[in-house]
Amino acid sequence: MAGQAATLLGPDDPAPSAIDNAEGRSPFLLIGDHAGAAIPKTLGDLGLTAADRSRHISIDIGVRGLGRELARLLDAPFIHQAYSRLVVDCNRDPEREDAVPVQSDGTTITGNCALNDTDLSARISAIHAPYHAAIAAMLDARHKAGMTTILLALHSFTPTLDGHVRPWDVGVLHWLGRTDFAKAMLFAFQGDSSICVGDNEPYRMDSTDYSIPLHAIGRDLPYAELEVRQDLISDQKGRLHWAGKIHRAAMSALTSQHEEGGKAPHMGH
Repeated sequence: MAGQAATLLGPDDPAPSAIDNAEGRSPFLLIGDHAGAAIPKTLGDLGLTAADRSRHISIDIGVRGLGRELARLLDAPFIHQAYSRLVVDCNRDPEREDAVPVQSDGTTITGNCALNDTDLSARISAIHAPYHAAIAAMLDARHKAGMTTILLALHSFTPTLDGHVRPWDVGVLHWLGRTDFAKAMLFAFQGDSSICVGDNEPYRMDSTDYSIPLHAIGRDLPYAELEVRQDLISDQKGRLHWAGKIHRAAMSALTSQHEEGGKAPHMGH
């Protein structure tokens, strides 16, 4: 697999993941599974137009800048994926067929049609596996240093899908394990009458998701997966505004849990 990975990514291609504020000392670790839109040069454009490569099918619009600002506000590391979800979706089990989609919101990704096992393995070993290894390594290092971690996964969603308007401004997703922090963040957002908040909207978290089940539920860590509507964070003003809202909700949730009996993680050493 290592050889396949080496042939997929060339010297001019970005590393599969990057970390902002790696030394962040708060309890929070931010991840962005779909924050990037890069395509390895060996794959060309996957048969997509420039317009499709910048659509929500390719990237979670706004998440890269939102995560950068939130990392600063929360003093948290932000690990984010450099490559488009259409190359390989890092929030899917690599064994799932939709880990490398051939269709997304009405668009056929011709570069993903008729891939063989070698092609699939190359994408997984070059991009998917190193990204998740970086998250696991950060969690291991924080645990070794005596820092408990709250995992916050950042995503964004399109205002309409399949002709349906999605009215929420932000959604908080949760499923199994330590859902207490997600529910506390949901409560904090619901205290803001200026926004429409979704509880497991626009998606319900389930086994389709990969990152939170693997890294948070699998380690019994508190977590929340956040979905922000893309038109709200498509420019820098919106990203700064929403980073502030998320920061306030996260800190409110942290404080409320602490007041309820010390469930909240400490702030590190």
